[in-house]
Amino acid sequence: MKFALALLLALTGTFVLAQPSEARSGSGSSISTPRAHRDGSVVVVRGRVSGHARSVKIQKRVGRHWKTISRTKVYRGAYAARVRTSTRTSTTLRAATTTAASRTVTVRPAGSDSCGTRPAKADGSLWSCSFVDDFNGTSLDRSKWTAQTQFASGVQATHACYVDDPSVINVSGGTLNLTVRKVSTPVTCSFGSISGPTSYIGGSVFTYRLFSQQYGRFEARFKNTASSYQGLHEAFWMWPDDRYSSGVWPMSGEIDVAEVYSYYQNLMIPFLHYGYGMPVTPTVNTAWNCAASRGVYNTYTLTWSASRLQIDVNGKTCLVNTSGDAAFQKPYIMALTQALGATGNEYDGRAPLPATMNVDYVKVWK
Repeated sequence: MKFALALLLALTGTFVLAQPSEARSGSGSSISTPRAHRDGSVVVVRGRVSGHARSVKIQKRVGRHWKTISRTKVYRGAYAARVRTSTRTSTTLRAATTTAASRTVTVRPAGSDSCGTRPAKADGSLWSCSFVDDFNGTSLDRSKWTAQTQFASGVQATHACYVDDPSVINVSGGTLNLTVRKVSTPVTCSFGSISGPTSYIGGSVFTYRLFSQQYGRFEARFKNTASSYQGLHEAFWMWPDDRYSSGVWPMSGEIDVAEVYSYYQNLMIPFLHYGYGMPVTPTVNTAWNCAASRGVYNTYTLTWSASRLQIDVNGKTCLVNTSGDAAFQKPYIMALTQALGATGNEYDGRAPLPATMNVDYVKVWK
């Protein structure tokens, strides 16, 4: 759950989400929002109280109710308490007197940060969150994402123009929803060999000039529209940040972490672009063994270092590249796309429209 005006505190290596401001009673007394930090299974809770309260109760949220787990004295308007909490799940706490209660503070599990539980690296150390969007709001976070309006997808006969419109880009129900659909009034766009009017529009977002990173762990969880017919294409992909690199594609580089085609109902196909005229070579720059069924959520992960790129689907590795190519030695941005299919997977009118890619989250660690 995301709190309005959330404040991210880093205390003794453990992150705590807190809501600023105070809670007041009718008599004018108030309790400041607690500060908290974890020390193993113990959480230290501190705060201040105005008025004449001599003690404070530390309460834990249990379902819809509050359970008192500790009482502590107030000394010169301040209190401090040590309480035991689960190290595996988040715990929401508040301070209360007989007349007032503070805003809440949520203590995350041990070994977690704003991305949640911190994954372990190969050497046993933990990854640190550098980007996260759980899409728990009601609109696209424009500080993280930009709507793509320059591309088109598909083939000339059936192509979709990308537009910045809530009918194809919206956030609701805890997901980012990217849609391709038919419209009654044709629109016009031009990209590559595709140009002219079309009756299809699509949604795509990317982190252009908002976020990029060189190396790390990149992960997205999404589902797509189930279909036994060709014509739909979804992607979680990356390319170099133009502020830090230049060059001609494909030598400049592109990492297609996950490309999903309705023509292949049970596969995800990754692809690495980094050489001109490079042949399609499974286990080197692509893979044909990445199982991912349509219509259900799948998790796609890239683990990237200077000498190695590894792509996993639902925790199972299906591509490892150790080329160490210069194309992968620069910061990359991320993109999410719901497209109409291109040659070999072109839309022929049978796949259901509108078709939507529901993105549960995107997380990046370094």
